Amino acid sequence: MNPASAPHDRLALRDWYASPPGEAIADDVVRYLNSMVPQLFGYHALRIGDLGPERDTLEGSRIIHRVRLDLVPPADVLAQPRALPVAADTLDLVVLTHVLEFCADPHAVLREVDRTLVPEGHVIVIGFNPISFMGLRRLAAMGRGTAPWHGRYYTHWRVKDWLKLLGYDVLDCVPSGFRPPLRHAGVLRRLRFMETLGARFWPILGSVYVILARKRVVTLTPVRPRWRPRRRIAAGLAGSGLRRQGRG
Repeated sequence: MNPASAPHDRLALRDWYASPPGEAIADDVVRYLNSMVPQLFGYHALRIGDLGPERDTLEGSRIIHRVRLDLVPPADVLAQPRALPVAADTLDLVVLTHVLEFCADPHAVLREVDRTLVPEGHVIVIGFNPISFMGLRRLAAMGRGTAPWHGRYYTHWRVKDWLKLLGYDVLDCVPSGFRPPLRHAGVLRRLRFMETLGARFWPILGSVYVILARKRVVTLTPVRPRWRPRRRIAAGLAGSGLRRQGRG
């Protein structure tokens, strides 16, 4: 991915989420987030990216201090996700919304998130699934055009592996968006039944996944002393004791 195109990608992605297929997916994702984030506690939360300027992925959060970071306004902070202007071990919750697909180094972004999260802190990753209608549409575009079609989609298996390597416990992974990305709102409404069927029978084909993971606490293992009594000395003491008992 070209870092210079990243701001343009964010704007194009917002435009897509304002279209009928984007709104259909965003509604489902926000509905799930509203049931998830109230269970996550802390003092500081950071959301990077969004599902459109009017949608707050942390709307249901009980964390009072919430900051929105992005490459383009509106945002509380304008910065690169790979270099967060946040002190280490500060954040309790980070939400990455389509950040990994449109950055040059997703591993660097995840390492930066890990640096800023406190132990037992949570990260939520929202990403496009390449094994889906969205993935097929991206293949048809041959990676050309604007976001979301030229992003680099990663399967939820790969993202979960990355998180586990960083020392995270994956708590949940929820798919969404089983309808084709059609631009006719009426047809999408009639295909609403595909969401229920897809979640039940073919969950791996959801266009979007939401991963919830928790940063594992590093426990210190006490180091036992490696000293052992010398066998020769111990044997000598035992032998002398036996001889004294025999003489008595």
